[in-house]
Amino acid sequence: MKPAELGHPVTSDLETKTVRRAALFEALRFNGAPRIMGIINATDDSFYEGSRVMETEAVQRALAMWDAGATWVDVGGESTRPGAMPIPPEVEASRVVPVIEALRNARPLALISVDTRRPEVARLALEAGADMVNDVSGLRDPAMVELVLSEGCAVCIMHMQGDPGTMQRDPTYGDCVREVSEELAAMRERLIQRGHPEGLVVLDPGIGFGKTQTHNLELLSAGKSIAPEETTPILWGVSRKSIVGHLTGQQEAKNRLAGTLGLAAVAHRLSVDLVRVHDVEAHADLFKALAPFTKSQRHPEG
Repeated sequence: MKPAELGHPVTSDLETKTVRRAALFEALRFNGAPRIMGIINATDDSFYEGSRVMETEAVQRALAMWDAGATWVDVGGESTRPGAMPIPPEVEASRVVPVIEALRNARPLALISVDTRRPEVARLALEAGADMVNDVSGLRDPAMVELVLSEGCAVCIMHMQGDPGTMQRDPTYGDCVREVSEELAAMRERLIQRGHPEGLVVLDPGIGFGKTQTHNLELLSAGKSIAPEETTPILWGVSRKSIVGHLTGQQEAKNRLAGTLGLAAVAHRLSVDLVRVHDVEAHADLFKALAPFTKSQRHPEG
């Protein structure tokens, strides 16, 4: 069974809401290794130049990622790198919706996330076939909260202090791990109290989003402990970021694959549930190589 086509079992019945939800729950959890989420940047200005693709190339790259071992592909149309300026929602939607539609047509059972902080873009993406909303703003927009609740979709809540244009000017915390953990837990609880399935809520500490390198290392060292419950899925997004450059001395994103894989090995050791990466095949190979040396680590069903 291909990683991108998880389920109980994988048949046409997967398209029913109940069975597909069970498949989503499974696909958000560590299962001997972190699940791999491949990054599709349908942009012209994302921080890693090698990740920038537009519609036709984006579709082909996503299909290749699934074939290489990705469980998810995450499609985004707005750069949220430090210093990035917002783009009109209609421009963002024009970049991501055709890609998601094409991917859903090509792989009806595969798992797709949309990387957006705008509810109007998220709604169109869900209608086009996305299974999850990955919101770097942590559901700050009340309309995004309402959309997630009404759709009952999977959601990744990321922590960000400030916004992309200003977040790295002077990020300040009293206790970074505690504050990030509490903010993420509060939004998760808000969804659950209103009936959202807790198994479909993923938390992301937001490495590089309003954090110094010291903050980043504190959050990574905390691992799964930032989650309010042991079964709450955690996602790390560190691929080729400045934290890797900080640790390795590599100033250019194109030279940070080895360091990224080092942090992925840490994610594996800490049972982090998902890793969002540019280089799917390399991560899949890493996790295969680690498998014989790793005791069975599967989270209990929750």
